[in-house]
Amino acid sequence: MIQTLAVALLAPTLSTAQAQLALSTAINRVARFRALSQRIAKVYCQIHLNVLPDQARTVLTTARQLVRSGFEDLAKVQWPTDLARMVADIQKQADTLESLLVLPPTRDSVAAVAAQSDKMMAASQATTEAFEKYAKLGSAKLVNMAGRQRALSQRLAKNYFLVAAKLESKGTQEQMKADAAEFRQAMATLTAAPVSTPAIRNELALGDSQWLFFDGALQRKPDDRGLETVATTSERMLEVMDRLTGLYDAALKEVLG
Repeated sequence: MIQTLAVALLAPTLSTAQAQLALSTAINRVARFRALSQRIAKVYCQIHLNVLPDQARTVLTTARQLVRSGFEDLAKVQWPTDLARMVADIQKQADTLESLLVLPPTRDSVAAVAAQSDKMMAASQATTEAFEKYAKLGSAKLVNMAGRQRALSQRLAKNYFLVAAKLESKGTQEQMKADAAEFRQAMATLTAAPVSTPAIRNELALGDSQWLFFDGALQRKPDDRGLETVATTSERMLEVMDRLTGLYDAALKEVLG
């Protein structure tokens, strides 16, 4: 019954099933740039604050590699001109962010990296939405939404670190509240979505449990223990949401293929 319903929701609108599969993965890859931009800024500030610095450097290296591999994946498909132009804009923002990372973390460089990470996330958000519209699949929204959860978890942690470094902007606290509210609402929406599998349901339950730990950490004062807790729980939250996004991607491929 689930598969029948999913097929109805995923009525093909492109020329081939293979094109649909490429779009499913593309939405996942483009959406991941949002999280990577914030993750990079998070751990860069984490290094500046000397919070689990060795772990942060490893995460930074991994995130930078994932940015590069993401663009390599997207380059395997010849996208329409408007989408290709938007992907190029993300790459431009990513290249600028990369150029800033050669500097050792200081107050000024952390502020610059944080600002540039937001530009990369904005470009990635616009492109993800464009890919979703191009797919013309109502359920492609699930890949986008699950993928955005990754970004929200990392932006929440990044902003927590910026507050600790006294580098927050005027609207940082309001953004953190809004991001937390959006995260909770998205989890409820995903749980109620008709496209599901046992693995998706299990990951959603794990995500709800992990959110309690992460949200609790964000409520702590940004002292040494609070900073370390946010650093570790944000990475766990990201892992769960990344697996969940991959499961939605796989579920769409299975239905279509």
